Amino acid sequence: MTMERKTFLRTSLLAASYLLTAPQLPSFGARPSPTKRERMLQWLEGKPQPGYTPAAFFLHFDDKYHVGLPAAKKHLEYFRFTDMDFVKIQYEQQYKPVDFIHKPSDWSKLKANKLDFYEPQLQTVKEIVKQTKKEALIIMTIYSPYMWAGQTSSYTTLWNHLHEDPEQVKKGLEALVESQLIFVRKCMELGVDGFYMSTQGSDSGKFSDPDIFLNYIKPSDLVAMKEVTSKCPFNILHVCDYVAPYDNYNAVVDYPGQVVNCNTRLTNKELSWQQVAEMFKRPNMGGMDRHGVISNGTPDQIEVEVKRVLSQAPSQFILGADCTVDGNTDWSKLKHAIATAHGK
Repeated sequence: MTMERKTFLRTSLLAASYLLTAPQLPSFGARPSPTKRERMLQWLEGKPQPGYTPAAFFLHFDDKYHVGLPAAKKHLEYFRFTDMDFVKIQYEQQYKPVDFIHKPSDWSKLKANKLDFYEPQLQTVKEIVKQTKKEALIIMTIYSPYMWAGQTSSYTTLWNHLHEDPEQVKKGLEALVESQLIFVRKCMELGVDGFYMSTQGSDSGKFSDPDIFLNYIKPSDLVAMKEVTSKCPFNILHVCDYVAPYDNYNAVVDYPGQVVNCNTRLTNKELSWQQVAEMFKRPNMGGMDRHGVISNGTPDQIEVEVKRVLSQAPSQFILGADCTVDGNTDWSKLKHAIATAHGK
């Protein structure tokens, strides 16, 4: 046998041995599973993954986890435990009450909080973006200037003054809009992908004259909402019924946001998710009553309810609650609901 023949046989045997013992590599053309970020961006483009519904639930953590690095750590622990499809950062930097608002003209004394006021909250944002940006979309909660105004004095004082002299109250709302813009612009600079934009004020029984909402609250809502929606890919309009239910959503159907989160139960009827999608002309998020089985049900009851909701929902849908779930809710219940939505 020639030397060339012996060399060829030895090389061939070694190659065959390697193929039998070497770790198996993915075949050409195989693609890794998409990240949560990639999957949600595809979903936003109208390309939901068959058999997989995105899902997320939100809750407030204990006071010691409200801001700064402890808050970031707790948010990420919760995100990874529940396997939810994006990170939603709770806003906990409340406006402190003031003692000088006694009549409508006093609202002009309200000053905008500057960037240093938000620093504890921004530390949370920075750390979460640093840890999770490549993995998942990150959205920051913002409350409306009207909701902040209720924190600075009281909602009763705010309502009375808006009925008495809304032009004077408008000056305070404008200061709060200015402060809100400072915050959201810094969040965008830090790398968030959007905002969970909460609105109140058009809920039932709030104002005897609906023009108060349309002429004073709504314009203050829309300033930051329009800016972030034009610059960020993933913004959720949250029509918040925490204070009171809604007779209808007529006042907010034209609000911006790529997704709408609301309650299908109105004061006089129940909407279907198909009706909500047609009304707002965009995808929806919700389906689970925050006071229902997601809070107090068994795993089997949760699974049945999730499947019922998804069977009636449009194809482009995110499973969630109608508002923030109770902070004492067992995380395992939320994880089970999310796993069911994911088809597991």
